[in-house]
Amino acid sequence: MRAVLMAGGSGTRLRPLTCDLPKPMVPILNRPIAEHIINLLKRHRITEVIATLHYLPDVMRDYFSDGSDFGVQMTYAVEEDQPLGTAGCVKNIADLLDSTFLVISGDSITDFDLNAAIEFHQKKQSKATLILTRVPNPIEFGVVITDTQGRIRRFLEKPSSSEIFSDTVNTGTYILEPEVLDYLPAMTECDFSKDLFPLLLDKGEPMYGYIASGYWCDVGHLEAYREAQYDALHRKVKLDFAYLERSPGIWIGQNTYIDPNAHIEAPVIIGDNCRIGPRAIVEAGTVIGDNVTIGADANLKRPIVWNGAIIGEEAHLRACTIGRGARVDRRANVLEGAVVGSLSSVGEEANVAPSVRVWPSKQIESGATLNINLIWGQTAQRNLFGQRGVSGLANIDITPEFAVKLGAAYGSTLKPGATVAISRDQRGISRMVSRSLIAGLMSVGVHIQNLEATAIPITRAVIPTLNVAGGIHLRLHPDRADHILIEFVDSKGINISKSQEKKIESAYFKEDLRRAQIHEIGNMAYPSQVMDTYSTKFEQHLNVQAIHHSNSKVVIDYVYAVSGAILPQLLAKFGCDAVVLNASLNQTALAGPDRETLLVQLGHVVEALKASFGVQVSANGEQMILVDDTGMSIRGEMLTALMVETILTSHPRGTVVVPIHASSAVEQIARRHDGKVIRTKANPTALMEASQTYPNVVLGGSGEMGFIFPQLHPGFDAMFCIAKLIEMLTIQERRFSQIRTELPRVYHKTGTVRCPWTVKGALMRHLVETHPTENLELVDGVKICNYPHHDNWVLVLPDAGEPLVHIFANSNDRQWVDETLREYRTRVQGFIDAEQGLEEIK
Repeated sequence: MRAVLMAGGSGTRLRPLTCDLPKPMVPILNRPIAEHIINLLKRHRITEVIATLHYLPDVMRDYFSDGSDFGVQMTYAVEEDQPLGTAGCVKNIADLLDSTFLVISGDSITDFDLNAAIEFHQKKQSKATLILTRVPNPIEFGVVITDTQGRIRRFLEKPSSSEIFSDTVNTGTYILEPEVLDYLPAMTECDFSKDLFPLLLDKGEPMYGYIASGYWCDVGHLEAYREAQYDALHRKVKLDFAYLERSPGIWIGQNTYIDPNAHIEAPVIIGDNCRIGPRAIVEAGTVIGDNVTIGADANLKRPIVWNGAIIGEEAHLRACTIGRGARVDRRANVLEGAVVGSLSSVGEEANVAPSVRVWPSKQIESGATLNINLIWGQTAQRNLFGQRGVSGLANIDITPEFAVKLGAAYGSTLKPGATVAISRDQRGISRMVSRSLIAGLMSVGVHIQNLEATAIPITRAVIPTLNVAGGIHLRLHPDRADHILIEFVDSKGINISKSQEKKIESAYFKEDLRRAQIHEIGNMAYPSQVMDTYSTKFEQHLNVQAIHHSNSKVVIDYVYAVSGAILPQLLAKFGCDAVVLNASLNQTALAGPDRETLLVQLGHVVEALKASFGVQVSANGEQMILVDDTGMSIRGEMLTALMVETILTSHPRGTVVVPIHASSAVEQIARRHDGKVIRTKANPTALMEASQTYPNVVLGGSGEMGFIFPQLHPGFDAMFCIAKLIEMLTIQERRFSQIRTELPRVYHKTGTVRCPWTVKGALMRHLVETHPTENLELVDGVKICNYPHHDNWVLVLPDAGEPLVHIFANSNDRQWVDETLREYRTRVQGFIDAEQGLEEIK
């Protein structure tokens, strides 16, 4: 059997280690990852290896040559012009693959039993067998579900946190029959997980998953790289050591001298031709390459030191990585998670702070303290984007420095000369951060349309008229008063896609940011008539005559966070009386209890003024809570149901889009009006996209997130919602108190359980495996429907941003809801406790 070793990647998330080295040639235990893979193949009697190369191909060819020194026969296929993707590069060598063959990734460490997987493939007469494994946190991998026979039923490439439905993942190792390549076009970039496997699934070709036992680590980022080294040292994975084991757990190469007064703790590995000086301390977990010099009194605690490095006297290294030929001088400190690139030097008594990355061939002066990456900016968490954009503590996580780099990263994903619209709420912190974002965007040659302080619904409505590539809106986070939220939208005003988020993250973390020349620096303009544009659209989609004749009086509470408060002006234009409360800008955002106090106050004012209704507007014009004509507040699921009832009464046979966890009252109301319900993932982007995609959508959203009127713009808009409600109440000659009593009686409760990130995938898989397939919906989380009672269901939904799992129970029967919620809380908590117990035993 032949093996295809996919070795084309540049390892961008391992930079600065891979600037001059392809990822498969990164050393583990002082030998390239690719060499460990070839040793694995050889142990399973696979000795014909074809390596597909793209990034720095000569490095691998020079090292392995024809493979004879390594006991295999090596041939190479180089993607000369452009990368063809994981499947495209294999299609490119289809003429060399005339029988069953194995594809293995060049950037993972594993000791899987390949023969067992091949036997499984042959026994099942499979066309494509994916070797799978189970991991605690599957968010960075392709998630797979198989049936009891091992046949693949569903998979999802790199899910978001709320999309995880299993902890069984694709390891990038496949056993394939040559005919599956016939499905792929020649000389075209394509991917196994995104293109070929979904096609095979669609065509009904036999495709199986073999769940392998043993060790597997995708060496995809710096933390994983260090973990793989430590695991190999502690023999958690079966790898061949390149040196003799001189004493238990201590491997030392040839011609290495260790001073008798040096202290070495097992396990460590020390390469050929090394010199370790007197009183040097080399603690357990340290990996030292070939030709390395360690000075007297140096202290090494679990660093990974590549070939040819020089470590000076009294230098301190702490769980860091020192690249090839790098130099760390006397009394310098390189701390946890830091990386010093090849041929760089750290001067005497200099300090490299934790997690700082120094690119190759850089120099840190003596005595300097480096707490930012040497090329650009400072280190941040691995994932920038959460459920609703980029958020963090104001002026702690979201600082001017961070915002400049984020703006430059976003701008680097756009074409030079592109234009971006930017807006914000009225807070001083938002003004400061927006200016930094603008600076970053302009620095990479992007022009700015500055909308300044305005409500986000106005931004979404105006963006399609400005001929821009996209937009950014900054505001205080709707749910966390000490956080800033930065949202990115596309040219239509819809939140950007996950793939676009990944591009921005990649540009940010790679720090490969475009730099414009002086004459290319972006310009900034302030578009006029922004409010007029919104007002015109606002009027076009309302029955203005109905509002004129309504004689409505509405009380609007802005909760001391007003932004773009043009609604009273618009309503006055239509002859409505708008009474405004709390419209000044309070620099301290109100907490939940304070807002509740204002809501009670709003109810009293509505009653006293005999107003049609009241509304508390929040989230920079996106969200609202209604107060009916009797002073009672309407929010959450009741508000969702009321909005659906009101809209479908005016637009029968219309379609409404709601999140997966919305109450079944929505379907019951839709049946009254011959309407249709579309349920989406529980995130704003999914609701916006669905509202624009499906035909005849008259309403999208929920009481929690806000409501979308897709004919106006693609986002949530509490201002338009208020005007629309006045129109519909007038035409329908109803009051909210009356509509509220006519809503279906559905019991809908939720509970929350703390769940570690590492258990979420296993929990979702457990739920899928322990319920009949026909009762499951996997739109988002795991929804278990109690057929034939369509309104009886329970949803277990992982939180996208916190180590939590939410449980929703829904039924027309209160007792069923209470019992089911209690049952699933117990079931989920029990599974979490069991998994954590197993981890402690391990």
